[in-house]
Amino acid sequence: MKILFASSEAVPFIKSGGLADVAGSLTAALRKRMHACRVVMPLYDNIPQEYKDKMKLIASFYVPLSWRSQYCGVFEATHDGVKFYFIDNEYYFKRHGLYGFFDDAERFGFFSKALLEMIQHIGWEPEIIHCNDWQTGLVPVYLNVFYRHLDAYKNIRTVFMIHNIQYQGKYALSVVRDVLGLTDSAVEVAEYDGDCNFMKAGIDQCDMLTTVSPTYAAEILNPWFSYGLDNVLGYHSDKLSGILNGIDTSLYNSETDPRIAKAFSADDLSGKAQCKSALQKSLGLEENPDAMIIAMVTRLVAPKGIDLVCEVFSKIMEMNTQFVMLGSGDWQYEKFFRETAISYPGRISVTIGFDVPLSHNIYSGADVFLMPSRSEPCGLSQIISLRYGTLPIVRITGGLNDSIREFGAEGGGNGYNFPNIDSQDMLNAIVRAYTDFRDKDGWQDKMKAAMACDFGWKKSAGEYIKMYKKLLG
Repeated sequence: MKILFASSEAVPFIKSGGLADVAGSLTAALRKRMHACRVVMPLYDNIPQEYKDKMKLIASFYVPLSWRSQYCGVFEATHDGVKFYFIDNEYYFKRHGLYGFFDDAERFGFFSKALLEMIQHIGWEPEIIHCNDWQTGLVPVYLNVFYRHLDAYKNIRTVFMIHNIQYQGKYALSVVRDVLGLTDSAVEVAEYDGDCNFMKAGIDQCDMLTTVSPTYAAEILNPWFSYGLDNVLGYHSDKLSGILNGIDTSLYNSETDPRIAKAFSADDLSGKAQCKSALQKSLGLEENPDAMIIAMVTRLVAPKGIDLVCEVFSKIMEMNTQFVMLGSGDWQYEKFFRETAISYPGRISVTIGFDVPLSHNIYSGADVFLMPSRSEPCGLSQIISLRYGTLPIVRITGGLNDSIREFGAEGGGNGYNFPNIDSQDMLNAIVRAYTDFRDKDGWQDKMKAAMACDFGWKKSAGEYIKMYKKLLG
């Protein structure tokens, strides 16, 4: 099979969230299964120069976009056996940052049309275009409206993958004709609730619809989770499925990770204690092996359940615990954790922002990893923490429900969970973990069980291959 993976970001080139991890690692897993999988993404200005130096220009042409004719260059590079194409236009992409610009509708409308035009110039025709999130929602639309009649495009099938339905690419309806250049007959495809909605357009026009976990696929049919798109999704539910994301197990590996203080394995956990001590020392925490370190690496926003943590924080600290926070977000949560850290010297570390090396040290040095999300399409942090014997405490939602089972449940379990959006329920789960933590031998057995879990891409890639084969008949 020949698959073109269309994404607005991908590791290792540039990343703002989990989409980049999927674009970089799922495609590599598919390539290793002997499928021709390539990636196309924008050539952003802030892609590191070391990667730009390895790119070569392979094509240039002009892209019709409404009344405009815009230049497009296509650069090529290979990483981990996967060929990447980069759509170059300095007006749209020579900026600092990926998203949040006033003309994002035009920028990603251009990207969507340019990647389709590109197929005529690179000597390679995909059988499937796998689109990701709203930034590529117009690809199935443009394909059906402008390209389907051409020989190179007649048999192309499309998959549209929802990573987070909250972000839909909603703009004034006026952009549909003048900015995006859609025909009058296609306006209703992009229109929803009085706006131009990129995600709705992708859902409507794709051949197969998927998302990042089975539970999330069921949840987004519910108005509470759908952010207004439940009617559209209900209409297209026959083509909807969910496949749990995996992670790059070579990148997150306690035995080989160069960023952590000491390598360790399930057979020899001594390095885990050294990682904990090093984390405490580097963050100014008391070097106390008997204190249970609770960690969060997250965005400080309401959907992540940060308010639940704030409500019972003083009760969490009544136990022999330490708390490590890495993230940024809403000012009131940043303020809360900064001020609370002052009240518990030597027991709380708060780092506002994001630091990749520090995140690895947190995963390896903490005892438990807290994710009390209101909704979580998939989540990767809970899966990553398992790789380092750091036991997750999660709310039962989305991919958290599909990846973490309570210890003592059928099959043994690999963490702690709670069902309700309720701070007391969350606290009860933390208390259960703390009680188990004080049984050192039992805790080591639980760490080993967590580390034995396999959430690499092999299984998930197999599920995608089944989906692609079904799509192609």
